[in-house]
Amino acid sequence: MKSFYCIKALWAGIAMLCCVPAVHAVEILHWNRLPLAVPLVVGQERVVFIDRNVRVGVPARVQDTLRVQSAGGAIYLKASEAIAPSRLQLQDVETGSLILLDIAAEAAEAAEADAPPLEPVRIVDASQAAAAGPAAVAPAPPRPRHTPVAVVLTRHAAQSLYAPLRTVDAIPGLMPMTLPRKLPLKTLLPNLPLAYQALGAWRLDGTWVTAVRLRNTGKDRLMLDARDLQGDFVAASFQHATLGPTGLATDTTTLYLVTRGPLSRFLSPAVSRFDARTARPAAVQPVVAPAFTPAITFEVNHEK
Repeated sequence: MKSFYCIKALWAGIAMLCCVPAVHAVEILHWNRLPLAVPLVVGQERVVFIDRNVRVGVPARVQDTLRVQSAGGAIYLKASEAIAPSRLQLQDVETGSLILLDIAAEAAEAAEADAPPLEPVRIVDASQAAAAGPAAVAPAPPRPRHTPVAVVLTRHAAQSLYAPLRTVDAIPGLMPMTLPRKLPLKTLLPNLPLAYQALGAWRLDGTWVTAVRLRNTGKDRLMLDARDLQGDFVAASFQHATLGPTGLATDTTTLYLVTRGPLSRFLSPAVSRFDARTARPAAVQPVVAPAFTPAITFEVNHEK
């Protein structure tokens, strides 16, 4: 009788084990400035946990074959067909730091059709993981910034536009901002034949920098001077202060405007141009008074 209860308990334990759902392991990858390999299988979605808001840079040649979605600190990758080794760039929205992923997608073999899906991946910063050990100490207070904020912002904007992303310095607290669609940029240098285009904006400690592309639309060479700018700016600088005639490679430059808030608050109001000669009131024609004619008095003789 005792053995019967033991066998019954054994079968109950086996049944409970069969009912436990399968738990997928998570692969831990440590980011230490070396690209991380994340293999994919065609038709299977793989999740990458990074626990921060990032922008994903995808090469143009794989945009049609790789689906990339980002939400809540997780990235979802799914390949629709085989992909040759390619590199993705994950850029932190707040700090601008980069993490590089090397991906490659292969078709699943017939024998592996019933294989379990690829396990998720969690990316951990190696430096932060070391600091989180048992011997971790309190984080050091942020060091004072010796470089003026205007210089830091202008340099970061220029690097973001013209340098490779991997060379852009990560600055804590610096973040890209969204620009309105229409800005009255023509008021910046209203006396020069220029075309304007807003390229981007960044913010740090309440100070903004906005990059504006300037293109010479005239046939003459232009010398730009920041003292001629119309607006209330903390600082302003040109990528190149000399513009060649329109149509040449030298007819374009970039203007960096540093303000204490969004650029739209510090631009001069747009004033419509008009010809003062046509706006003058019409001349009044002088009225010539008729010559004075003395009154003639007629005397009437009433004598009979």
